[in-house]
Amino acid sequence: MRGLGEVREVAAPFVVPGPTGVAVRARLRVSETDAAVLAEVGVFLGGLAAGDLAVRSRQGLEHGSKTWAVRKRELTGTASARWAGSITKATHDQWALARRGQAAEMAWLRKQIASIQARLARPLGAKADKREGVPRGYGSRAEWHAKSRRLHALRARLAGVEADWAAGRVRVVRGGKKLAHLRHHLDQAGLSEQAWQERWKTARMFLGAHGESGKRLGNETIRITATGQLSIRLPAALVRLANAPHGRYVLDATVAFHHRSEEWRDRITANRAVAYRIHHDVARGRWYVTASWQRTPAPVLPLEAALARGVVAVDMNDDHLAAWRLDTHGNPMGEPRRFVYDLSGGAQHRDAQIRHALTRLLHHTRAAGAGAIAVEDLDFTDGRCREKYGRNKRFCRLISRFPAARLKARLVAMAAEQNIATAPDHEQPQGFPARCGQHRDRATRPRTPDPATDGTAPARPERSCGASDCPGPTGDPTARGTPPPPSRTTDTIRAARQRSERGRPACPTPFGARG
Repeated sequence: MRGLGEVREVAAPFVVPGPTGVAVRARLRVSETDAAVLAEVGVFLGGLAAGDLAVRSRQGLEHGSKTWAVRKRELTGTASARWAGSITKATHDQWALARRGQAAEMAWLRKQIASIQARLARPLGAKADKREGVPRGYGSRAEWHAKSRRLHALRARLAGVEADWAAGRVRVVRGGKKLAHLRHHLDQAGLSEQAWQERWKTARMFLGAHGESGKRLGNETIRITATGQLSIRLPAALVRLANAPHGRYVLDATVAFHHRSEEWRDRITANRAVAYRIHHDVARGRWYVTASWQRTPAPVLPLEAALARGVVAVDMNDDHLAAWRLDTHGNPMGEPRRFVYDLSGGAQHRDAQIRHALTRLLHHTRAAGAGAIAVEDLDFTDGRCREKYGRNKRFCRLISRFPAARLKARLVAMAAEQNIATAPDHEQPQGFPARCGQHRDRATRPRTPDPATDGTAPARPERSCGASDCPGPTGDPTARGTPPPPSRTTDTIRAARQRSERGRPACPTPFGARG
């Protein structure tokens, strides 16, 4: 475990591979008859999926290929072989996701327990010692007692999760735990019981089918032609709803994918696998269909080749992206740029703001002639720890709402479409000021309009270009990194501290003089 005073390890930058999957969505302007048929089929298949998930959860760690085949045969009689395959595959993915969530929860609980234990062992009011790597103590006896009670609660919670992990037992709610808990707080949510029932029924629907290469149009269960005609293979128990041969139902509505339509049309023409999912948005009263497929992974460029044409270094902040064009040696060129976004409001608004900011960033990168983007590999796992920044609630809220993962994922996906490489820098995973001459403002401090002091300079941009540890002069495009001045070296700082502790003056005295 790294102590408080230890310097973070420097990891070498690398080029992130591009995305291997594609998903596009289109609206279905269905009639009342089509909506009724889709709802009936979705509710029926959703009931089968819920039962299959219960069977899979009871099997626990004893699951294997034979038990999977048994579950699929049981579903084939009431639905079809393809619907049974889609349901069992979705059940397997959901169970695996719950297991990964259990592993992450156990790691988080162990980390919280270790942090609280370390602080409980310290005297009340004791200050942190970064050199010794010990945390500060709690401020009062009441806080110490409350944290000791929380420690027992976390240990009990960890014991329960570990028991579930050992038994292979997962806790999954089809339709979502949040919506299930909302049933008991309808007044606070402003929903009626009927409106909640409609949302619950829609969330538990199942209308998804995996693609099959070599089959007609890449999918035999949910099929969309090049003209946009959508048809569904009905389950065996609902064949009475068919309006086309071979137990199929053809919708009156047509599908038009406005994004990646040519790529989608090429796949279905070549009978390559395309997966489809139909879902209903109750709040808007709309139906949508999502098409997804896998791409052949593009070869990853070496770091030297990706940085040959220069790089745009990006620093992610709470309200903007700070970018600066760098040469092949890691020296800033030109003026820094700022791309502002607003993270207030709902999730859709925040997602749109991120997309718009990244679009402007990519346009700037292409206009500057750079071939790569260097960005910090942000990870605020330590910053979200309650024991580390529990009293600074404003900073905790800032860290918790910062979309680091979404920013990185969208940047990689959007940059790959523009043939722009992405190289994350692991040196500052927390986004805090570095120890080697980097005096950037913290995210909570007010910023000034001056680009030289407002934090727009990328954090350690030279690391992605292979320069030295400390940056060189900003105005000289050919200068390499230089060490810090003697007045800021570790030896002089330690010597000054020792002289101050002995009662001597902080400045050096003449040879032989007494302090």
